[in-house]
Amino acid sequence: MHALPPTDINDAPNVALGQTLEQPLLAVESCLNLLGEALLRRDTQAIELHASALHQALAEAIAMFSEAARAGQVPPNLRHRLVQAGGRVAAQRESLARATAALDRAIDVLMPGEATGLYSAMGKSERKTLGGGSYQA
Repeated sequence: MHALPPTDINDAPNVALGQTLEQPLLAVESCLNLLGEALLRRDTQAIELHASALHQALAEAIAMFSEAARAGQVPPNLRHRLVQAGGRVAAQRESLARATAALDRAIDVLMPGEATGLYSAMGKSERKTLGGGSYQA
């Protein structure tokens, strides 16, 4: 039978701080999971809901971690998890940016904008002429 190592009374604040930091980090991780699922389902309402919740959870977590970091008391395992969460946020942001760009390209193809005054696909100028085909400067 092994005895547990004695706990140092000075470690109690670090344990409490770790538990305090754990809660906002769990909220961020949960929001990331829910947002990822909504993105896979392409559920726009859920995406907006979870993105908003993630924004709030990140703001709270960053505030708490920043305060703890100033005191030099962020446990390494929680710091690592926060870095991983930041990486997941960046990956989801990049994925969303790519999807948005693809959607914009598809919309441009399906609904072309106004005439530019340049040549069309037929090779003729799309400029509007005034009476008899003369150009006005």
